[in-house]
Amino acid sequence: MTLVSEKERILVVDDAPDTLELVQRNLSAADYEVMTAMNASDAIRILETVPVDLVITDYKMPQVSGLDLTRHVRENLKDTEVMMITGYPTIQGAVTAVKLGAQEYLTKPFTDEELLSSVRRILDVLRVRRQAQNGVETELTILTGLIGESRVMRETFQAIRKAATAKATVLISGESGTGKELAARAIHYSGARASLPFVPVNCGSIPENLLESELFGHVKGAFTGASETRAGFFQTADGGTIFLDEISDTSLAMQAKLLRVLQEGEIYMVGSSRAQTVDVRVVAATNKDLRMLVKNRVFREDLYFRLNVIALTMPPLRERDNDVLLLTAHYARKYSEELGRAVPQFTDEALQVLANYHWPGNVRELENIIQRVVVMTDSNVIDVPDLPPSMRFAVARDNRLDRTLAEVEAEYIRNVLAGVGGNKTQAAEILGIDRKTLREKLKSLELEPQSG
Repeated sequence: MTLVSEKERILVVDDAPDTLELVQRNLSAADYEVMTAMNASDAIRILETVPVDLVITDYKMPQVSGLDLTRHVRENLKDTEVMMITGYPTIQGAVTAVKLGAQEYLTKPFTDEELLSSVRRILDVLRVRRQAQNGVETELTILTGLIGESRVMRETFQAIRKAATAKATVLISGESGTGKELAARAIHYSGARASLPFVPVNCGSIPENLLESELFGHVKGAFTGASETRAGFFQTADGGTIFLDEISDTSLAMQAKLLRVLQEGEIYMVGSSRAQTVDVRVVAATNKDLRMLVKNRVFREDLYFRLNVIALTMPPLRERDNDVLLLTAHYARKYSEELGRAVPQFTDEALQVLANYHWPGNVRELENIIQRVVVMTDSNVIDVPDLPPSMRFAVARDNRLDRTLAEVEAEYIRNVLAGVGGNKTQAAEILGIDRKTLREKLKSLELEPQSG
């Protein structure tokens, strides 16, 4: 958690006493000043009395709903943010909440970490915006989670500043785990659209047959199961920014539809012949070489040029000099504070290992490892043996040339999984394959653990 000179004030509004108590307890433990109200009327009276940084409101409440409270805050309090929570999740509800000004939309039941992560993210954005409004030079080293002091990161921060002042599309490239979405958020929240929606979409995680409907929405009866008209991500992002992550995973047919949006500023909902105009800034990202994909005719050249108006490359962690140690200190402090522990000290030997490691998973891998050692290490001193086995020196074993390719592959996959604590999503990203392919490899190589 980012330390501030004064406690940030949060107002929690929910007609369920159990939810109020739970959220208040978790936020108070994270060192926020927390006030509560059981209805919108009481909340408005509090807001008229004391300044509040963040309102967390339930969606459904008697008399005045959370949507109405969100609209009241947005139209009357320009220095207060809103987060919506609900036990009745619908995509249309999320669209409406974001349209009215809610920065986050959290579905019950949510974990403590999901709650705190959302709160931190909103308050970080609020803090940056206040600094900018007050004429204070904002250090992008903390903007939406981006941290770094190396030369390449300072150049990256400079590129983000320039991109934020323009309206053109941005193409962010870089390896998995380098912070492409964080860069996209920094561009959005540093620009003129900062108060409007930022909508991230992972194109690779949505099945191809559903992607068009998710992006552009659909009308009732457009296909089997379309029981109601539903807006898509582009409508949600209207006026703001849509972040299309893993744009390289889209089909040629979908690329043609995206090209039309960029050229005409219009979308067609699935099942509709009527165009809808949208004002959306597009930021796209990929961990693949789009130029090579264009050459191989699996990515449209015209779309590539439309996306690549402003090009930004996120550097891999291994090229960022001492940023590894800076990030290590940041994540050690962050996760120690979450656990209510003293920040551990790293030995010089452990820091040397961290600095010399290749970091195939980049910043995401580093964060995962630091979180795990902070949680799992009882001592207040972290040494080399506390780090994952794949990072420690070992006398070469089984480095024979008589092993099959499957044996070598199995060993590498096993080491990567160990390095990320068994997290298959992160392992797949490091290996450069999708999660489905990893599952198939684990099954074929008999590495899948037995259920029980």
